[in-house]
Amino acid sequence: MADLITFSIALIASFGLTVPIRRLALRIGMVDLPNPRKVHRTPMPLLGGLAIYAGFVLAILFSTSSQVRSQMVGILAGATLLAVIGFLDDRGWLHHQVKLFVGMPLAALLLLASGIRAGVVSYWLHSPAGHLLDAALTIFWVVGITAAFSILDHMDGLCAGIAAIAAAFFALLAIQSGQVLVSTLAAAVLGAALGFLRWNFRPAKIFMGDGGALFLGFLMAALGLKLRLTTVTPLASWLVPVLILGVPIFDTTLITISRVRRGLLPFASPGKDHTAHRLANLGLGHRGAVLTLYGAGLAFGLLAWLLVRLPETAVLSLAGAIAFAMLLAVAALERAPYERQQKSSTSAQIP
Repeated sequence: MADLITFSIALIASFGLTVPIRRLALRIGMVDLPNPRKVHRTPMPLLGGLAIYAGFVLAILFSTSSQVRSQMVGILAGATLLAVIGFLDDRGWLHHQVKLFVGMPLAALLLLASGIRAGVVSYWLHSPAGHLLDAALTIFWVVGITAAFSILDHMDGLCAGIAAIAAAFFALLAIQSGQVLVSTLAAAVLGAALGFLRWNFRPAKIFMGDGGALFLGFLMAALGLKLRLTTVTPLASWLVPVLILGVPIFDTTLITISRVRRGLLPFASPGKDHTAHRLANLGLGHRGAVLTLYGAGLAFGLLAWLLVRLPETAVLSLAGAIAFAMLLAVAALERAPYERQQKSSTSAQIP
């Protein structure tokens, strides 16, 4: 019941605030101008991430106790830091690399300072070295997932929809495991993302901007670290967040492999070579590509839900099969038509 209240507050607040925030963005000139590497043809108001942020925070403030909120300080601090950095970047007041090389690592350190970290290496290596390696893995995970959501925000409704699907599965598994904090956070993300999605799905009336994409990406990374499935094998527990976030991870993997093969820097060569662009060029169109990736997100989530019910040998087999299938999909999509960037591109921003 509490999670339903959290979800409802976030949904209503995000939905209701998006329209006045859109007017504010237009009034102050906070717009995303069209250019050859983008799919929209007219200036689009940014600041949609502010509605997502407000919906999430209001839901947490009005639906949780002070004791629960105190446990979220590190997460809220990191998420707020990245939201502010994203808004400043959207305004053009920060160098594009600040978010990748300063903002994201700092947000990860805030999680570490609050005691939220990966527990993979230290599970096997009970020593200071094991904890140090887990801290490094935590920073890598937070930066990687946050950046993955930032670059996923390249088609109407894509980033918000994938975040909503992932949050729904995090909430489901957290409820089944009795993790109140995780289910509350996930319910707030789900409501805030869905409320904004009403105005962001094609044809979009507003974009979330980097402020929203970085905010959602960081929360997804934090949920992956906080989700603890103690009744399953360690391997399954570690793989579940990876599967739930399979779409942004796959998209980042695809463009990284593709751009490196072409002699480009993966995060400094923006262009229309993402998974959704390639699917659209195969005949699915903009909306069809986004809906296809929604379906992929649901499939990954269902596989994660199935994984927790399998013995360890079956988990290994399923994980291997999924990894092999993803590599085949990367190879297949590399043959799909897409716009190729020039090696001379010197843009230094996360695409």
